[in-house]
Amino acid sequence: MRLIEKQLSSEQLYDGRIVKLFRDEVELENGEKAVREVVKHPGGVCIVPLDEDNNVIFVRQFRYPIGKVLLEIPAGKLEYGEDHRECGLRELREETGCTCDSFEYLGYLLPTPAYNTEVTHMYLARGLHGGEQHLDEDEFLEVEKIPLDTAVKMIMNKEIADAKTQTAILKTKIMLELEGH
Repeated sequence: MRLIEKQLSSEQLYDGRIVKLFRDEVELENGEKAVREVVKHPGGVCIVPLDEDNNVIFVRQFRYPIGKVLLEIPAGKLEYGEDHRECGLRELREETGCTCDSFEYLGYLLPTPAYNTEVTHMYLARGLHGGEQHLDEDEFLEVEKIPLDTAVKMIMNKEIADAKTQTAILKTKIMLELEGH
């Protein structure tokens, strides 16, 4: 068993500001053909800003596709080819006004690999220093501090729905426990 699909053709259906949509024809491992719709996305980065009292700095913002305000950790979209570490430091500064002494890579997640190429890189920021937000002109959000343990309970109680936030917060909690904190 190969578990590979070979691309036979690809047609770009849409070229947007953030995403591109393709319709690909593939050959399956059994020789049959199938169609795959693929959203190409440059990827993103998210940050768990953790202060000295184990509070996480969150942002609340309206998410148009689902029509709701969500509680999330700071995050941003990469430009194609952009370094995710640099993007993460910039987004931390822009959305929360913070800089940090330590910026630790937590790994990456694939939010929807069945049809989307997006890769989200996760970081833990510690040794925070406050400053002024520098939001994009089309960005509106509120900043809020929540204790890490409370955030974990909120995730388990279905109060935080955002996947990148759930993953990065739970990874941070486990990592701190393994470190003996």
